[in-house]
Amino acid sequence: MAKAASPFSSARLAFLEHCAVERGLSPRTVEAYGRDLERFIEQLLRAEVRGPDALRREHVSAWLRELEHSGLSARSRARALVAVRRFLRHLTAHGKLKRDPLVGIVAPRQARTLPRTLGRDETAALLAAPRGGSALALRDRAMLECLYGAGLRISELCALPLAGLDRRRGLLRVVGKGRRERVVPLGEPALAALDAYLATARPALARKAGKMGRGGADAVFLSNRGCAMTRQNFFTRLRALARQAGIATSRVSPHVLRHAFATDLLEGGADLRSVQAMLGHADLSTTQIYTHVSRRRLRETVERHHPRGARLPAS
Repeated sequence: MAKAASPFSSARLAFLEHCAVERGLSPRTVEAYGRDLERFIEQLLRAEVRGPDALRREHVSAWLRELEHSGLSARSRARALVAVRRFLRHLTAHGKLKRDPLVGIVAPRQARTLPRTLGRDETAALLAAPRGGSALALRDRAMLECLYGAGLRISELCALPLAGLDRRRGLLRVVGKGRRERVVPLGEPALAALDAYLATARPALARKAGKMGRGGADAVFLSNRGCAMTRQNFFTRLRALARQAGIATSRVSPHVLRHAFATDLLEGGADLRSVQAMLGHADLSTTQIYTHVSRRRLRETVERHHPRGARLPAS
């Protein structure tokens, strides 16, 4: 009963609706915000904080300490703090909170981990793994080329509609996180792979859907049964292709090709803002991690090939 009577609970529901409807955040993000805020509000109720005006910095600090004592990682605590920060900004914007209780609150420090990526030779081997002219081989080749050639997320690739292709100008129109739309150019190898797939392979796969009474799918990439390709299906295909290319399956995922796209662009001289726009990152700091990957690769090159390097073995 106490939870239902709390003004924080009704404000939480209004905030989550705002995130879903007005800000267009994904259902998974909204669900994660909801869980984090529920735990935060439970802490406030235990501390007998009756409403937003009674909320103080020490209440937020106590909540963060509780998360840490419960074993939650720094990354998860930082994510939860983001949810609370946005929730409190929402309360402020609606006149329910007059002072910011987060002043002086420092986000938990996270260990900065570099994204996994592939060497250029490994990427080339993976792209060449789908062999032959079968419909599935043509589809797999086109999907790999688009992942690497445009730096797409796998969810963006699977959801790519036929209307999102602009073959004449060599562009993809992609809807990413937060339903933000961006336009990404494709190079000639990816466009050629798409042309080959769309010419014969996709119509053959679409006919299978018609025979099974499913109707044609709007998605560019179709499964063997003519339905829209799923993330799980492609991940299974990717592992098989990695084995064919002689790459450990533990080192390969759809996101690894996105990382390779960003790293190779930066090493080729692309500016950080352009890479940010193509990846669809809302924050430049998210893109900056790839500069660390590039520097690490350069160091490994020196260590492996320079007379004064450590003479690392070839990978």
